[in-house]
Amino acid sequence: MAQAAFAPEPAPQQAEPASQPTEPSFDVLRWRDEPWTAQLALDLLPETNGPKVEVLSGSVIVTPHAGIDHQSVERELPYLLHRAARRAGLWVYPEINVVSGKDLFIPDVAVLRSSGGGRPAVDIGQAVLLGEIVSPGNRRKDVIDRPREYAAAGVPFFLRVDLRNRVPTMALFKLTEGEYTPLSAAAAGSTFTMIEPFAFAVDPADLLDEEAPEGDEEAPEGQADAEG
Repeated sequence: MAQAAFAPEPAPQQAEPASQPTEPSFDVLRWRDEPWTAQLALDLLPETNGPKVEVLSGSVIVTPHAGIDHQSVERELPYLLHRAARRAGLWVYPEINVVSGKDLFIPDVAVLRSSGGGRPAVDIGQAVLLGEIVSPGNRRKDVIDRPREYAAAGVPFFLRVDLRNRVPTMALFKLTEGEYTPLSAAAAGSTFTMIEPFAFAVDPADLLDEEAPEGDEEAPEGQADAEG
């Protein structure tokens, strides 16, 4: 009687290390020790409405959202800019992924030559203007470092909004021979006006929410009755 041929059991599949997620996850930041690029961050890290995740010189930079004043300006300014920019055939977005070589930037405001619809990121060559709202904790980045990097990438215009002491000021700069030179500036109570790269005017004071008078905050529902 013939015996059945011996069939070795298949070798067990080696389990994928638990520390290396198969789907985009911030866990990847714990085990990857090689230099990061913009594309790696877009591929391996999850989309988020929380921390701002950028890549600079091979390192991932994670920052929390800025204060409420910053968010107020970021709500108002891109909306107003977009309405003016569309008349010039341009598009405005707040906090989009902008790829510059191996670096990944998320400027507070981006004016693009064409729509970014349907794309996770745009090349910095599409940017006509990039803008930053200066945060107290990132003042050097917003005032010195980031405009220097945008200028090196050839972005034609840079817009800065400064909220120091809750007195908003705006300044527009144009790239000239590799450096940004001032075009126009204005503080709250006056009119900021620009002609390039499109016509736009606003009183910087209109970008900031009024501070609620002390003791005038609305009481949580039910609290007023309980206190009465």
